[in-house]
Amino acid sequence: MNVPIYQQALGSDFSRLQPELQEYFALVPGSGQYGVGEGTFDVVGCRQDWLRPLLRLAGGEEAFFPEYGENIPFRIENHAHQDPFGRSSLTARREIRFPGRTRIFQDTTSLASHNGASRLVDYVGRYRRLVTDLNRSVTAQGRLRGVSEASRLFLGPLRIPLPAALDAKAYAEQWWDPAEGGNGKHHIQVKVIQPQIGLVLVYAGSFDYRLRAYTGRSAAQSFLPRYAQPDRWENRV
Repeated sequence: MNVPIYQQALGSDFSRLQPELQEYFALVPGSGQYGVGEGTFDVVGCRQDWLRPLLRLAGGEEAFFPEYGENIPFRIENHAHQDPFGRSSLTARREIRFPGRTRIFQDTTSLASHNGASRLVDYVGRYRRLVTDLNRSVTAQGRLRGVSEASRLFLGPLRIPLPAALDAKAYAEQWWDPAEGGNGKHHIQVKVIQPQIGLVLVYAGSFDYRLRAYTGRSAAQSFLPRYAQPDRWENRV
């Protein structure tokens, strides 16, 4: 049965999400559609000046970036597909349009099985070298909350778990606000916090969201447009 990965991970709690969030996370492989969101980040990037040179070194990974701005336009595409290893997945590709430079931030969330239980695993960046477990929950207001946990790096054959003292956790919340504009808007807020450094990355804003139809080989469950594919896939968890 082709069930959205967030519905599988949340189980019966999926029905407690706001209806607009249920629609947002309803994409499944082979549906012939993908999601497009366009909006504005009220704030986005790294606020700490001293940390930005370090993030600049990792800019090519398309996972972190050194810029910081306010009222920055962005675009997100969501693509549901099976990854090369047969796992149901959702790939997100974000274009963050800073003045003079557009940054790409991409990841693939896959539904993985472990000891008979299903969990969401997030592979971050163009080489999918940074991997985290996602702990998702639904608030009393029907918002989706998430915390990234137990990060590890895959460097060639090496699997390097990051100790808690070094690991940075991402805290995310997404919701629908019907009060904004004639048709309401989606909202997203994410903070990446490292215990020794503090706030590493933040983005928060609102956007409009719609579904579009693929063309060509749209019915294949493994279909993912070439521009949304990473330079490398990873199946280790």
